[in-house]
Amino acid sequence: MTVLTLAGCSGRAASTADSSPSASASSASQADFGTLKNVCGSGTPKAVTGTGVTTADIKVGVFTDLGFTKNPEFVNAAKVFTSWCNDAGGINGRKLVPVTHDSKLFQVAQQMLVACKSDFALVGGGSALDSLGTKDRLKCLLPDFPAQVVQIPNVGSDLQAYPLGPALGYAPYAGYYSWLTKEKYPSSASSVGIISGDSPAITATRAEGKETLAALGAKISYDDLYPAAGVSDWTPYAQKIKSKKVKGLIFNGSFSELAKLEQVLTSIGYKLDWIDANSNAYGPAFLQLAAGSLASQNNYAALPAVYPVEEAADNPATEQVVKLYAKYAPDAQVTLPAVQAFSAWLLFAESARSCSELTRKCVLDSAAKQTAWTAGGLQAPADLSSNTSPRTCFNVVQATAKGWTVADFKPDNGAYRCNIAAYKFKASYGKPLTLADVGKTIADLK
Repeated sequence: MTVLTLAGCSGRAASTADSSPSASASSASQADFGTLKNVCGSGTPKAVTGTGVTTADIKVGVFTDLGFTKNPEFVNAAKVFTSWCNDAGGINGRKLVPVTHDSKLFQVAQQMLVACKSDFALVGGGSALDSLGTKDRLKCLLPDFPAQVVQIPNVGSDLQAYPLGPALGYAPYAGYYSWLTKEKYPSSASSVGIISGDSPAITATRAEGKETLAALGAKISYDDLYPAAGVSDWTPYAQKIKSKKVKGLIFNGSFSELAKLEQVLTSIGYKLDWIDANSNAYGPAFLQLAAGSLASQNNYAALPAVYPVEEAADNPATEQVVKLYAKYAPDAQVTLPAVQAFSAWLLFAESARSCSELTRKCVLDSAAKQTAWTAGGLQAPADLSSNTSPRTCFNVVQATAKGWTVADFKPDNGAYRCNIAAYKFKASYGKPLTLADVGKTIADLK
């Protein structure tokens, strides 16, 4: 979830050559992003001694499962943001150098050891099995500004600044499920189904969803797993869903598998009130794969209070991202994870820019001072000063035959519905790793 600004060429350097008011105004606008001012720019960096940083540049690691998923969205976001920022002068004169770490799903630990030797920080990336590298990251005191966090040991772990806020201990989809089962489709609360990929990356999500639904008064009538590698014939699953008279279905897994399931459900004439396709499906690929079922099934996805890409024209910050992609990566798609990556990049850039002496401790301390982080307008405010601050806003999109559209979820604060009742989990699903778990303390961070 990270960020960038409108356009290019060396913003502040240009104003040095021409100090006229018009040139200065133009330079400033090139260094701004949304409501954030002078995000990147020139300067005279002080000499430092530290991993990944010199007077000339800052090496930042970008984790991705590209070799497994074939999805370059985090790599593209890094290219767009660093190109824009470097054109505007860098971080106080230092150029950002993104270093891709392809964990290929299972190689997180190996790539983390590489990052520990070369990078100043990790920014704008993520891996499905991210906890495999958390201990090594903490051992080498490597800061993390992730675009996404997945597994419990990594979510809200030490030395991490997650721009959406980890909201430890709170149900992330309580407001969304409450809207589905109590407002939009109240009769569906009597029969909700959950089907999940049989993967350790989904285990906690499945359990948390079950507790959240029960707390909201919904009855789970169907709970099943499918092989994470995929299913050749979804007919048995569709028949079970029909026999159990499931009215609302939560799907935790690959949207390509969901599209196959929906094709079978539609072919046997069974329509649910709603399907939670989850935010992984939010993009053009799912629309294409599920095209034959979109008119029959009501697919929704809760966004983590990030402004919808389809509505970019109505939100200057999101529109800026779209324009930056058009300039620096015209063949790349602007996806939800890409916007989240932009938020993470922006948070890192803002934090690093504020440090007169660029150190890991200063960057993390600066990020922790953000009590209403919006990434210049890309997302609803998030309190990053505490890992246990609950999220107070959400928004929902719906997949239709005409594309993704904003659902009628009764927003009360611009594009978002806020001030929702937070639900704190009663059960324990594990806890994030800390410096103490690897024999370190915050005093070790320099």
